[in-house]
Amino acid sequence: MLDDVDRRLLRHWQSDASLSPAELAERVGITSGKAARRLTRMQEIGVIEGISAVIDWAALGYAVEVSLRITLDKTQARAFDDFIEAARAVPEVTEIQTFLGRVDVRLNIIARDMPHYQDIYRRRVLTLPHIADIEALMQIAQIKDEEALPL
Repeated sequence: MLDDVDRRLLRHWQSDASLSPAELAERVGITSGKAARRLTRMQEIGVIEGISAVIDWAALGYAVEVSLRITLDKTQARAFDDFIEAARAVPEVTEIQTFLGRVDVRLNIIARDMPHYQDIYRRRVLTLPHIADIEALMQIAQIKDEEALPL
């Protein structure tokens, strides 16, 4: 599916997504037209899903990050669907993951400070449907946050 040239293009683009096809081509040692065609092909087949901006939430005043592990009341037929639909509507929820096991869902929440988090927790999280149990984990340090694949 992908050859060595594709992997080199992806490796360079992962490290700096602002590089143009011409700059990527120069780093990989191919023509800019060939680089553009390969990038387009990788987008079409779903290898490249998009380009996004990485925002430093702390720089915008969000100093608190909390991960909530939630167990749902699975006796309700629509527990997952209702919960996820409602959780998506909470602006401070930056990530939703579902799991198999004791924990059903993990929400990542950002807040400006502890009073703001407490308000989000009381007014928005505790009102989400079908919650059976919640465990909160407050992030104190982010050691590694790497989305790049080892290509």
